[in-house]
Amino acid sequence: MALYQMLILAIVQGLTEFLPISSSGHLVLTGKVMCWQDQGLAIDVAVHVGTLFAVALYFWRDIWMMMIGFGRLVTGRGGPQTKVLISVVVGTIPVVIVGFLAKDYVAMAFRDVEIIAWTTIGFGILLWVADRVGMTVWRVEHLGVASALMIGVSQVLALVPGTSRSGITMTSARLLGLERSEAARFSMLLSIPTIMGAGLLTGLDIYEQGNLNLGADVVLAAGMSFVAGLIAIALMMRWLRHAGFGPFVIYRLLLGAFLLYWVYGYGLSEGTSPFCG
Repeated sequence: MALYQMLILAIVQGLTEFLPISSSGHLVLTGKVMCWQDQGLAIDVAVHVGTLFAVALYFWRDIWMMMIGFGRLVTGRGGPQTKVLISVVVGTIPVVIVGFLAKDYVAMAFRDVEIIAWTTIGFGILLWVADRVGMTVWRVEHLGVASALMIGVSQVLALVPGTSRSGITMTSARLLGLERSEAARFSMLLSIPTIMGAGLLTGLDIYEQGNLNLGADVVLAAGMSFVAGLIAIALMMRWLRHAGFGPFVIYRLLLGAFLLYWVYGYGLSEGTSPFCG
């Protein structure tokens, strides 16, 4: 893979992983539009590791709080730290089960550009509705087990490219009454075990294939996705403290409409692209 291709994919992954606009959808689209071959498992792991470090660095206080919560849980005590930890664990269970059982099927069955276009539009509208009707009274510490499980179940939908893991979890959190920044906060905390699990599964695939060569390009990809991810998280969290999800919804609608026009007008889903030779 050429260096510029790897850098573009790393930046796309880093910027879109945490924004409610679908990182998997953008990665599929980038490859199809540019007519690139699959980037390979090593690069997949690298960009996941980069984004994992980005979210872990930004939310290090929350991670430390959950570690304290684990200690309190072991000693039979409760508290807000324990509640957050339990909510993240409960919210992660559904996607772990479904992702492990159906990851190969989902990865091959839903990578069509037409599907990405419709999910981009549909779940963008749903995010707008949730942001309009949802109350803004709760923090992550107020989540109960049932609410965390509902958000976790919705996260399963993100296995379909175009849905957006962060987008659907923020949508569910807003419907349940979490403040905008708190909905994003819980979504980011849920991303830590989710990204870690996805990276581990891909790493196991690399191990089974006997391809353990990790060169400088892999390290560079991880570094670029880390920087891009950290910037995306910081900007989004700052925005959501003072405003809503409107710009992300508008972007999704415009992107989805463009893709539908391209699919039905020029056959993008069949491989036609102005970038192809």
